[in-house]
Amino acid sequence: MQGFTMIDLIILVVYLAAVLFAGLHFAKKDMKGKEYFKGDGTVPWWVTSVSIFATLLSPISFLSLAGNSYAGTWIMWFAQLGMLLAIPITIRFFLPIYSKLDIDTAYHYLELRFGSKGLRVLGAVMFIVYQVGRMSIIMYLPCMVLGSLTGIDVNLLIIIMGVIAIIYSYTGGLKSVLWTDFIQGSVLLIGVTFALVFLLAHIDGGAGAVFGALAEGKFLASDQPIFNPNILKDSVFIMIVGAGFNTMGSYVSSQDIVQRFTTTTDTKKLNKMMLTNGALSIFIATVFYLIGTGLYVFYQQNALPPAAAQDQIFASYIAFELPVGITGILLAAIYAASQSTLSTGLNSVASSWTLDIQARLSKKELSFEKQTKIGQYVSLAVGVFAIVVAMVLANGGVKSAYEWFNGFMGLVLGILIGMFILGAFTKVANTFGAAMAFIAATVVMVSIKYFVPAEAVSIWSYSIISIAVSLVVGIPASLLWTKIKGDHAEPLPNTTIFK
Repeated sequence: MQGFTMIDLIILVVYLAAVLFAGLHFAKKDMKGKEYFKGDGTVPWWVTSVSIFATLLSPISFLSLAGNSYAGTWIMWFAQLGMLLAIPITIRFFLPIYSKLDIDTAYHYLELRFGSKGLRVLGAVMFIVYQVGRMSIIMYLPCMVLGSLTGIDVNLLIIIMGVIAIIYSYTGGLKSVLWTDFIQGSVLLIGVTFALVFLLAHIDGGAGAVFGALAEGKFLASDQPIFNPNILKDSVFIMIVGAGFNTMGSYVSSQDIVQRFTTTTDTKKLNKMMLTNGALSIFIATVFYLIGTGLYVFYQQNALPPAAAQDQIFASYIAFELPVGITGILLAAIYAASQSTLSTGLNSVASSWTLDIQARLSKKELSFEKQTKIGQYVSLAVGVFAIVVAMVLANGGVKSAYEWFNGFMGLVLGILIGMFILGAFTKVANTFGAAMAFIAATVVMVSIKYFVPAEAVSIWSYSIISIAVSLVVGIPASLLWTKIKGDHAEPLPNTTIFK
């Protein structure tokens, strides 16, 4: 049990310096307006695909997925199979719409479909609140784990992570973010796969022992049903379907992901992005769950390491069992998962604030140069704010606020996706109907989240309920408004699945 050594520290520092250098290398000095937010068209689709993968795989997932299968079963793994629902729906219905409209942001679609600047601004505000909170938590949690394993001050880790992400997000815009995400995602994939191979090689009985444990109840427990007729209760079926709609919500209504789709209008490239991202996501989730079960078997045969809490079990294994040097690379991979999500968050918030809010509310049309400057200042300000919030969280200032906000963030995209579904899948929906749908979905979901016992409604049902409420309220409200106002205007071309 050598723990974190000076060699590992050197590797971690060199890695961070390399990421910063790469980000600055891909920065373009004279960006013209939307190049800062949409890239310059030179980034290959496979780079963007890995970027989406790296963005969706937060360090919280990195730490918790292995912990889930270590302490329990593979029930949560089925949530990853939601990709098999989310990706076909997104490819079939939404990507053609986004491609034909050549949207600037996710919420640009709401303005085009409903003819409402207000809905566009509302969507952007919801996303920004969600993303700023997410960035703070994504810096706070992994740095707490790394700090306990390495002995490095948590505040210093947070500041370093934030400053590096701010520098290349500020200077290089989306192009730098995409390429650095590609590097971070590749390090993560290679490092975690190596960790699995190394772990299996050091278990008595190898892979056979791991699959034996799975057959003996570590895959699914007897009280975890495949299907439950009550869709408000947990089951494998509702987990796949519910997670599928959750993931579709990210693909369709979350600016950090939709921003990747705006880098090209070529639907073939967009489809390749989606399919590759899905394959990578399911692959890495399976590797994490195999690692978790492998750690369960390994620590039945060997003594537990220090700091062996459930969510830290994989990080502890990395620090105390892997060879010197490899430990540094794997801990860098955890840092990579944080930084890729953070840099993406900074650029997506900057684009949404500039294009969705400032440009919509400004009396004068903003020049491309002005948009770029605003985007840079926003990414800088938001980055500093997120660092401060993460440091407050790390020093134990607002634990209850963290728990409340983390729960709130899970509702945001679920509520937003209802408006996108309403707009794309119906021709009758109008601004009034969409606003009523949003209000109704918000009231229902907040009530369920905070006033209904957690065991009464599965979290995997949230997105299904939100979409159903949006349609049930939005369609009649739209028809009623049309009848009262006598306005039978048709949606703009290509804003619905009906063309």
